[in-house]
Amino acid sequence: MAGAARVTIKDERGRMGLGSFKALGAAYAIAREAAAAGGALPTALTGRTYVTASAGNHGLSVAAGARIFGAAAVIYLADTVPESFAARLRGMGAQVVRAGADYEASMVAAGHSAKAQGWTLLSDGSWPGYVDLPFRVMEGYRQIATEIVGQMTDRPTHVLLQAGVGGLAAAVAAELRLAWGDDPQMIVVEPEAAPALIDSIRAGRVVVTSGPVSAMGRLDCKTPSMLALADLARDADGFVTLTEEEAATGAEAVAAGGLPSTPSGAAGVAALLAGLDGINAESHVLCILSEGPENA
Repeated sequence: MAGAARVTIKDERGRMGLGSFKALGAAYAIAREAAAAGGALPTALTGRTYVTASAGNHGLSVAAGARIFGAAAVIYLADTVPESFAARLRGMGAQVVRAGADYEASMVAAGHSAKAQGWTLLSDGSWPGYVDLPFRVMEGYRQIATEIVGQMTDRPTHVLLQAGVGGLAAAVAAELRLAWGDDPQMIVVEPEAAPALIDSIRAGRVVVTSGPVSAMGRLDCKTPSMLALADLARDADGFVTLTEEEAATGAEAVAAGGLPSTPSGAAGVAALLAGLDGINAESHVLCILSEGPENA
């Protein structure tokens, strides 16, 4: 594929019945809080409410974790998030609130509600003064890399990691570096419409970007996570952006191979198909298929 000798795909579409890698993040952070609270786990967090903004999958993880441990969940969605995600969230017992034209606006609304209502904000992004829970979310994502190391018999030459705020990319890259050292090239993939990480790396600080709405909805984040950015500044070897057309081609390719996903989920495959420097007949490329189709 695309000049590489071999392509390996880590399939996260069935993770914990939630349809994406995000199942490992917020639910893990909530589980840790339930364990720390003590008592019977199904009621450990009774009376607590977790609130977040989401482009879909993170909200499902918050809703699942809250339901398992007796808490309530309120999920803020931007106007651009498909109604199918809202329906799934309601089906899991979460309250859904529409707020704002984009993810950033919905996160501001979630933060205001957390302060006003005394709720616990559980974002997968981080910023000065807000790092503890996002750190736990990223810690949960590292399980993906642990599985990759255990399942692969030989290490890849290139790892393609799609990024929104950057939590998945940073967590997987950090864990793979511990296992495999400096050899694999870690390449971060973002939408051309939301190059928050690459712009921040170039500037040497957190940069809030702007751009049109991307079909890569779960990656369409204009502000990077502070924690993820710091980790990727150390562990990533390169950053690339995808056009909308390139992302669509990636989704079409995995669907044709019997692995239906979305432009977000197949972004690593899309980047490979679009052409990457250094890929040759000896390359072994690892991609993460991070979510299933929106209508699954």
